[in-house]
Amino acid sequence: MVPTRREAIALATATLAALALPARARAQSKLDAIAVDYAYYNPVSLILKQNGWLDRALTANGTTVSWVLSLGSNKANQFLASGSTQFASTAGSAALLARANGVPLHTVFLYSQPEWTAIVIGKDSKLSSLRDLKGKKIAATRGTDPWFFLLRSLESVGLTSNDVQIVELQHPDGRIALERGQVDAWAGLDPHMAGSQLEAGSRLLYRNVAWNTYGALNVREDFLAAHPDVVRVVLRAYELGHEYAKAHPAETAKILAAASNLDVKVADLVINDRTRFTDPVPGKAFLDAVGGTIPVIQSEQLVADVGSVQTAFGSLADPAPARVALAHA
Repeated sequence: MVPTRREAIALATATLAALALPARARAQSKLDAIAVDYAYYNPVSLILKQNGWLDRALTANGTTVSWVLSLGSNKANQFLASGSTQFASTAGSAALLARANGVPLHTVFLYSQPEWTAIVIGKDSKLSSLRDLKGKKIAATRGTDPWFFLLRSLESVGLTSNDVQIVELQHPDGRIALERGQVDAWAGLDPHMAGSQLEAGSRLLYRNVAWNTYGALNVREDFLAAHPDVVRVVLRAYELGHEYAKAHPAETAKILAAASNLDVKVADLVINDRTRFTDPVPGKAFLDAVGGTIPVIQSEQLVADVGSVQTAFGSLADPAPARVALAHA
């Protein structure tokens, strides 16, 4: 029998209470607070934030949680780079680019396998193929999965970023620009993309689920080295949220709708049709997806040292913390 929401929350709360660190670990960590991001493209983070599961688990250890909103992978990486957060949500491609550019992060958990990006055009657009994008204005957020998706889409038909005019906008602003006719296309991101489809009649010109590079939870290297015990608590809470999302898609959609101020029909499209909650341990499938962006990073000269991309790729994923956390389930 599927538990009710109240039963599920009670079970999760009881489980998290058991995650309180032993006195010795608390003495080693000496943490008053940590900062964790949440994002509309990361439904598991919304579940944790709303229900307070992570807050309660760490409060038992004397540590408070600050929640910081990330509007896109680029913002999440900026937070990690500056030390404003210790955990942040990005696409796998964005995590690779950030690490190649010197942000000291590791991907330690996969919160989802989404098809969250595509090339979007307006309801009345005459564009019918990727080749039609030549010379057009396209909104995209630099350093995010939609950005890489756009570049890979262009390259698939023999075009480059020099053949179009990329208008750099954050994801919500890209939607607005498309619907107002200020750009010809948009490298969209859910839930904004689903909202534009259902509320404004926007259409997907091109989609390719294989080019969506997973939802990656990243942690700063220095924090992981200094506080592996706290990382375990965070990842165990994430696993509870991950399992809750799988078991309760309707409730997860409601949480997403409320947090992002979207109609629940939009959230249903995102959660039920375009999001899978698969193995959270970053492994071969994750690396295969992310590795497909390396040629784009190199050809577009998105890093100062081309060789740093392969080095970053080889050390991006650290599956050990997730394995340890899941072993304590």
